[in-house]
Amino acid sequence: MEGVTFEKIIEVWSSGGTVMYPLFFLACLLYVQAFQLMLYVRRSSLQKRNEFLWGEWVLFPERAKGRVAEIIRYTQTDISSAKQIRNRFDEVRMALLNLVDRRVRFINTLVATAPLLGLLGTVIGMLQTFLGLATSAGGETAGVVASGISEALLTTLTGLIIALPGLFIVMIIQRQKHSLEANIMRLECLTLSELKID
Repeated sequence: MEGVTFEKIIEVWSSGGTVMYPLFFLACLLYVQAFQLMLYVRRSSLQKRNEFLWGEWVLFPERAKGRVAEIIRYTQTDISSAKQIRNRFDEVRMALLNLVDRRVRFINTLVATAPLLGLLGTVIGMLQTFLGLATSAGGETAGVVASGISEALLTTLTGLIIALPGLFIVMIIQRQKHSLEANIMRLECLTLSELKID
């Protein structure tokens, strides 16, 4: 079997028609945004391997490390009541999680757009097929039908190939976000119980 060359890829790509260019742009935008968001959530996560030290860190913030240290110091600076601590943790949640939610909505929109663009390519390909059938002579009919159907199916396939991995990436990001949210809640509960502030 011959190896796949760059020229063959370009030939197959261009046979999909003009809709393949927006699909390519959409795929680039989708995956760049998704991987950036995955890295952001991973960097924002609280290190679970130090979770057994969180109670000690709440009492002695100078010993804390990493993202947990930043949150502990922020939530304990100039506070005098449990309500202030809760408000600070709400601010932390808003700062970390609202950005993730907004970007996940944007990525979900891109994921939903990919199959629709593929469907647009299908409609355009079928219209070109029918237009070609109406204007072609008898011997050219098979070639016109084949190229139109090829264009129609290729764009649909490309739209689905772009969208399906995007869905899985969004699920991974959502799982990481829920883990981060649960860890912030656990740190808040630890802070309130260890400091015993009314």
